[in-house]
Amino acid sequence: MRLLVNPSPEKWKKHLARPVLEFKKINQIVKPIFEKVETSGDKALKKFAKKFDQVHLDSLLISSEEIQAAILLVPEDLKKAIAIAKSNIEKFHAAQANPELIVEVMPGVTCSRKSVPIRRIGLYIPGGTAPLFSTVLMLGVPAVLAGCKEIVLCSPTNREGNIHPAILYTAQLIGITKIVKVGGAQAIAALTFGTESVPQVDKIFGPGNQYVTAAKQLATKYGVAIDMPAGPSEVLVYADETAIPAFVAADLLSQAEHGVDSQVILVSPSEDFAKKVLVEIDLQLESLPRKNIATKALQNSCAVILEDTDIVLDLINDYAPEHLILAAAKEEEILDKIYNVGSVFIGNFTPEAAGDYASGTNHTLPTYGYARNYSGVSLDSFVKKITYQKITPKGLKALGPAVEIMAANEQLDAHKQAVTLRLNYLKTKKK
Repeated sequence: MRLLVNPSPEKWKKHLARPVLEFKKINQIVKPIFEKVETSGDKALKKFAKKFDQVHLDSLLISSEEIQAAILLVPEDLKKAIAIAKSNIEKFHAAQANPELIVEVMPGVTCSRKSVPIRRIGLYIPGGTAPLFSTVLMLGVPAVLAGCKEIVLCSPTNREGNIHPAILYTAQLIGITKIVKVGGAQAIAALTFGTESVPQVDKIFGPGNQYVTAAKQLATKYGVAIDMPAGPSEVLVYADETAIPAFVAADLLSQAEHGVDSQVILVSPSEDFAKKVLVEIDLQLESLPRKNIATKALQNSCAVILEDTDIVLDLINDYAPEHLILAAAKEEEILDKIYNVGSVFIGNFTPEAAGDYASGTNHTLPTYGYARNYSGVSLDSFVKKITYQKITPKGLKALGPAVEIMAANEQLDAHKQAVTLRLNYLKTKKK
């Protein structure tokens, strides 16, 4: 992990450059997968399972017997932890619901808006080196709360043809029963086109590797929406000498262990403090089972010394981190001036890991700088906002002349005529 002391703003882009995503090369692999799934359906999915996962699948769908068997394999302490997380996520996301909005903008002209659930949702849950059953909660809970009619979950299997039991347990706990044994870009293709076993969906959610990310972006070209563009996981920690070096090091490593292409950034006004954190990172790294992954991620990462708080704010907003941890004396002052971030963790006792699992906020967040223009997943992600309007005869008499003038000046005579005919009708009817 590099140590940079007062780098000039002109060099931030170079120093904080995220690992490059080679989408051109990746798309050369992903596009043929899409084509084969579109034309061959389940047959292609089974072939890809054998090719990429070294597993032969007779059926792509998880049976109720497999779910019941998985429930027995999940330890009771994990079930209790999942229940706590589910409760917190439900509470926070249920509170995000918006009542129908009804406004009479002028006498006789009423406009309204209400949320309607997206009917068909696809959830992609990684199941490789880290089976993300927590993501089942983060995506499944708000989808159920929103009232989505059909929720399809795709996740890869192990070489015995089984999805991780915690993923199956969590899915059934929140009411998801359509579970498909398919991973990678082929899963996204299946959700995009539909196959004999996999329903076509309207919107796809979920994290994944570079192939899954590229596949999701390709899906948008076929009329399927996605949660957000995304890249590898990342965190920026701003910590001063009021922070605890061991805590900061642990937070940085918790993101570094996600993948070799993850990135972690420490920003501090104190070089002495930053060096203490780097020592702690080396100490804690030795005991991590995913040491090799975290070590490679740290090669993409750096500690930055900046004494001027205003410059720190500029750097944070410029970098636009997925996760931001604030462990500094004047955290409230800093918070008010940050506008490009996915999710913020405030204080020495708010680890980013809490948000990843159980605090209640959603861990599906914009990465790779997309926090400049995207929000994380919320209840709103699973609904559409439809507007309505109703105009009475009195309202049309008041509003109509303005519409006629505007339509005429845009030279859209049919628009004007649609109003004029009605106004003339009302005049005739009155006589």
